[in-house]
Amino acid sequence: MGLIAILHRPLLTVLVHSPVTANEMILPLSIPTTSPLAYPAHLTSPSHPSLPLTTQTQHAVLRSALKAYAHAPTTQKPSHFTAIVSALNNYIPYLFAIAASLDGKPVNGEEVDVVLKQEVECEWKSILATTSAVAWPKKSGRGKKGRVTLRGIDAEVVMVLTTLATAHRSRAREQLRGIFTAGNAFPEPEARTKVIAGAMRGLLDANGIHGYLVNSCASMMAAGTGGDWKGIQPPEFCPGVHNGLAEIAMSEATLLAVLKDDPYPAIVMQTRDKSDKEWMVKAPDIPKVRVHLFARLCIAAGEHAGIAEALFSSSHVASKAMKVDEEIVDYSRNLKRTARAKACRFFGIDQELSGETGKAIAWLRAARKEVEPVAIGSQDGKGWVKGWGKVKKGFEEKREDRRIEKGGEWGSDAGRIEEGRVVEMLERKWTKMNDTMNTQLIPPFEPLLASMPSGREIHSSTRYKAPELDVDMIERMRAPPDVDEAGALARDDDSSEDDADIDGLPGAFPCGVASRSAAQEYY
Repeated sequence: MGLIAILHRPLLTVLVHSPVTANEMILPLSIPTTSPLAYPAHLTSPSHPSLPLTTQTQHAVLRSALKAYAHAPTTQKPSHFTAIVSALNNYIPYLFAIAASLDGKPVNGEEVDVVLKQEVECEWKSILATTSAVAWPKKSGRGKKGRVTLRGIDAEVVMVLTTLATAHRSRAREQLRGIFTAGNAFPEPEARTKVIAGAMRGLLDANGIHGYLVNSCASMMAAGTGGDWKGIQPPEFCPGVHNGLAEIAMSEATLLAVLKDDPYPAIVMQTRDKSDKEWMVKAPDIPKVRVHLFARLCIAAGEHAGIAEALFSSSHVASKAMKVDEEIVDYSRNLKRTARAKACRFFGIDQELSGETGKAIAWLRAARKEVEPVAIGSQDGKGWVKGWGKVKKGFEEKREDRRIEKGGEWGSDAGRIEEGRVVEMLERKWTKMNDTMNTQLIPPFEPLLASMPSGREIHSSTRYKAPELDVDMIERMRAPPDVDEAGALARDDDSSEDDADIDGLPGAFPCGVASRSAAQEYY
């Protein structure tokens, strides 16, 4: 059937029968957990007596959703994303109302009097700090990052908004995994575009939240407040870290805009599908003008990822904070390489469509340099990895495919492996054509890289807007608090303070059985 025949098939046909692995990845971050927080013990409101207790109720609902997510098996965790986002959106208006009242600001045009009895304190698990930077409490599961004690309502706001941004990012990851995993019924083009648009919307929401937190964390640093661990700020309170996360989200959203109309990753996946038999169909070509547009979009995505890498690497020096987890730094580096490799590939396609096969191959070699910056073993005369290095490279690719199939922590390479497959496929095809028909000289790629144009933005950042309580809800807060509800919340918080931190090995008590699926309980 041949590779050329495969390249001439409709995009939809290619994608319907594609095996596993998506070309675009989203930064994998775990959603943190929190400890109980009794607002009536820390503050009171003479004008709106029910406000502290109602805020505690919303915090308890959020904590319950986070516990359910932490206890769920890996394959069932995505089903909790909607409940977590809903609980966060319900809790945030009350949290902002208390924060505004403590600052002497009105809440939706109404004065709310809040008196602080003692500083608000709560524990949150740091998801951005390097594992060795945070001590693990006694009840923390092995391999989990420990909790950090936060002081002040502003610190609670930072961690809650960080959790909301992480939930948006996680939900976008799951949406993409659902349409690119083998065994799933592939949606129609309209439905596929809708799914990708939803993932882009989640990434842009995360970008806006992190942009909002840049200013919030800068104000907290100036005031000397926030969380600390032995006098060191967690990365969640570093403005540079949130700036980097905002850049990462913008880079990923830009690449998703390219993913909608890029058929080559699906073509490569099709060549690896041994069960495919539909290959004798003509496919539409990519318009030349769009190829050049895609290249400039990828350049912009690479610039965003490069800024994020620099911010992650230097943020702890500028703010005396904990170091960001090396996996996050590596992801930003891989994302930058993937975006630049895509740009080089599209420039190569542009040259190939113009009949300049030699320059097209040079662009692909530039792309290969980005996705394979360090050779994994010996290479042949054309630069291809061979021998044991090729075997190791194949193992790495298969491991990533299995992660996607199982729904685990896939995507840490930011799509670099899959982009390398696309570049390798095109380079072999074009080199063979050039050797047999065109016989054009292949120029060095370094001058081509120096002549790359500037990037082009497709998305604009929209800063997160702090929500306000409705006027009706503010009026309800004037009623006295429900004493029975306060007692029930206290009993619930005291009964399982650290449930969310227990891994639950088989046979462990009390949550060893409940936290594992039937497939995992094997002795």
